[in-house]
Amino acid sequence: MIEAVTRYFREANANCHGEFVTSQRTDEIISAARQAVADMLGAAYADEIAFGPNMTTLNFALSRAIGRALAPGDEIVITDLDHEANRSPWQALEEKGVVVRSVRVNIPECTLDYDDLERAITDRTKVVALGYASNAVGTINDVRRASALAHSVGALCVVDAVHYAPHGVIDVRDIECDFLLCSAYKFFGPHIGIMYGRRDVFGRLVTYKVRPQNPAAPYKIETGTLNHEGIAGVIEALEFIASLGDAAEGVEGHNDGAKTARGLQAHPEGASERSERRSRILAGLRAIELHERPLFSRLMDGLASIRKVTVYGLPAQAERTPTVSFTIEGRRPLDVARFLGQRGIFVWHGDFYATTLIERLGLAKAGGVVRVGMAPYNTMEEVERLLEAVEEFARH
Repeated sequence: MIEAVTRYFREANANCHGEFVTSQRTDEIISAARQAVADMLGAAYADEIAFGPNMTTLNFALSRAIGRALAPGDEIVITDLDHEANRSPWQALEEKGVVVRSVRVNIPECTLDYDDLERAITDRTKVVALGYASNAVGTINDVRRASALAHSVGALCVVDAVHYAPHGVIDVRDIECDFLLCSAYKFFGPHIGIMYGRRDVFGRLVTYKVRPQNPAAPYKIETGTLNHEGIAGVIEALEFIASLGDAAEGVEGHNDGAKTARGLQAHPEGASERSERRSRILAGLRAIELHERPLFSRLMDGLASIRKVTVYGLPAQAERTPTVSFTIEGRRPLDVARFLGQRGIFVWHGDFYATTLIERLGLAKAGGVVRVGMAPYNTMEEVERLLEAVEEFARH
């Protein structure tokens, strides 16, 4: 990925649509990146993929565009489980009289209350916005169910897949969402935002843009000059994921059809139509899951066995990503993270912009939680070192 970014500066590094070679190379890179991301997300068309500075900025642009057609009294449904990037952009529309309803979270499980979701959706609902998975506690939401509920009243479904993307297979046609957003840096790419928009819905969207900007999708939401070098890096980040699948071929369990990666079950009748790259990305995500699962199980079991440690969310075997949050009785999360950081163990502390969930857990005033996540490069030795350090800190 790093080489792709630097190669862009050496060999292209020009704006789009020029009649000279470096500009033409830029056009080719952007086109190739749209197709690569479409393959990753299971999108039908490359022109359903837009790029932007980050997910939050893209979502604000999306919410403002959708908001242009909303009237006072129209309703939007969000959830208490979500990152603020998929809450605040919709709440901002309250200034024009839109009613925003937030679906409750079951505590202590940290799962969505689906009965409350059904109650929140009415014939005035225009958008249902929710996360694919919680970046704080790893809960995976039933986004397909949410999408079906939204469509039953003629509403749009917007999915925040930032946290889910590096851990599970996404198939936008299977979950039938209208828009889905993620960030390349979460799956080992550059800091760049990505938005999928279903072609017919994206085509009707009236965005805020400068007058000469192309009014067609996906260009209509890509304001200004894009991060071309970052877009070049996205292609290679996806190639890295695919390479993990290539390396895992023949490894025990990798091709076990009974143990598919999260989301791999999606419309299997269409599997033959998927591109070779999508098949390789699916295999890579399967390899990631097989690597992360035993590490995460040990992490969860180990944390739960340490006196004074409270672990939040579902058990390791549940439908969740390998990300866990915990607290130590009587100790600030900041102090825990600092102690671990000084020992070369990198964890986050706070609320990670899952602000409402941390408030619902009653942990905001105490400084939130400590968050640990697994990745393909982690080892069991690192997990054991983390557990030893947490136990040491909890004793003192």
